[in-house]
This record gives sequence, C-alpha cells and structure tokens, in this order.
Amino acid sequence: MNESIEAISLQLSVNGKTRKIRTDPNKTLLYILREDLGLTGTKDGCQEGECGACTVLLDGVPVNSCLVLAGQAAGREVLTIEGVGQKGHLHPMQRAFVEAGAVQCGFCIPGSILSAYALLGSNQNPSEDQIRGALVGNLCRCTGYTKIVDAVKLAAEVMRNE
Repeated sequence: MNESIEAISLQLSVNGKTRKIRTDPNKTLLYILREDLGLTGTKDGCQEGECGACTVLLDGVPVNSCLVLAGQAAGREVLTIEGVGQKGHLHPMQRAFVEAGAVQCGFCIPGSILSAYALLGSNQNPSEDQIRGALVGNLCRCTGYTKIVDAVKLAAEVMRNE
C-alpha cells in the first residue's frame, strides 16, 4: 500500500459472509477479492472494463470489478464465482457450461457464468437474443459464443425443471 495514502476500513458481504478489511482506497474490488480475500476465480483481464473477465455480481447486478473502487463496495453484497456453487456440488449453470462444452481455456468463464446467473435470476426463460444481450460484456477468444449460449439455454431448462 502507498505510504502517502491512508488506508480505509470497510465491511462488505462476499458470497454470503461478512468480511471486514483495511485497504488502500484506490484499490479496486477486483484486487480486494484476489489479493485481500484470496478469491482468485475473478480474473484480471484488461483492467479497463472491456473484457468482462472480472465480472462479479454487486447487489445482484453484473459489474466489472476492475472499475469498482474499494469504497464503492462498502456495505454491499458481492457474489463471485466461488459463491455460485458449493464444494462438491456445481450450480446448474456451472454444470451446463461443462456439459455444453462451453469451457475451453476457462479464463472468461467465471465472468460469463455470473452474467448468465444474473440473467436467469430475473428471467428463467430467456430468448437467445436476451442471452446474447446479457453476455455482451463478456469477451471470449476460444468458443465463438455458440456453446456459451447453448450452456445458458441448458441451464435455464434445468433450472425451470428443478
């Protein structure tokens, strides 16, 4: 931490657990998650809010965590990929990504899953256009997006039937 900048204390809920940390006010939520809390599932891609690799849900809304400063996260609810499933039990969205072959290099997958998770939280029967719209901020260099869209459709079907 820069010695000339005074650290701030903040409290936030991450994956359902209250976390209290002391950190540099200029640190982004991305680095709070990765460095201060050890949650490395959130990926560091472009650091400019363009790629979506760092997508998390902030109060249920997908955000680029690389653009959210520490103080903006205070008192808020954060969901990362580590909070989507449970140890030994994947969430239907995670299973669908595996079953549909949407996981290739895996770098974009946490952000894509969280964007899709948010979509299905508000719309369990989205059209393909709605799925593509929800994923527009998540860049993938491996899949061509077809398998990711197929995975979201599969997850929606499974979740409707559970």
